[in-house]
Amino acid sequence: MTDLKRVAYCGLYCGLCLNCVRIPRRAGELKELLKRVSAEEWGPELPGFDGFWRFLDTLAEFEPRASCRERSCGPEPCAIRTCASAKGVDACPFCDEYPCDPIRAIAKRYVTLLGDGQRMRDVGLDRWIEEQEAHQARGFAYTDIGHGPARAAER
Repeated sequence: MTDLKRVAYCGLYCGLCLNCVRIPRRAGELKELLKRVSAEEWGPELPGFDGFWRFLDTLAEFEPRASCRERSCGPEPCAIRTCASAKGVDACPFCDEYPCDPIRAIAKRYVTLLGDGQRMRDVGLDRWIEEQEAHQARGFAYTDIGHGPARAAER
């Protein structure tokens, strides 16, 4: 059975979100760098260091709770989630009306969305998920290809 945990109804793969890919990795790298310069010894002398160190641990180990399927991510209410659920489709690319206006609106921000949706239809969900997991393993995030204003700020 296909695990849809990280597949948003709209056709995005939640594992390619900055919160899943870049932030935990960079937080872990920063912590390792700080350990190499003995921050654990001199850091506690700095105001707020203990809280910062715990926060860095939290970021490095961050695992998002779930996708929009479990309503812990994305806007509430989400018209796309409501529509896809009502139509009984696993993801919008499998809807006869794809791409609809709400999907086209998201595609302006996520430039791979429509192409990914077509790919999902062509190869099926299982293979598409495998491909997205491979992108995630390489460190790719949607912000790398022009995802709104966060792109320049996150680098």
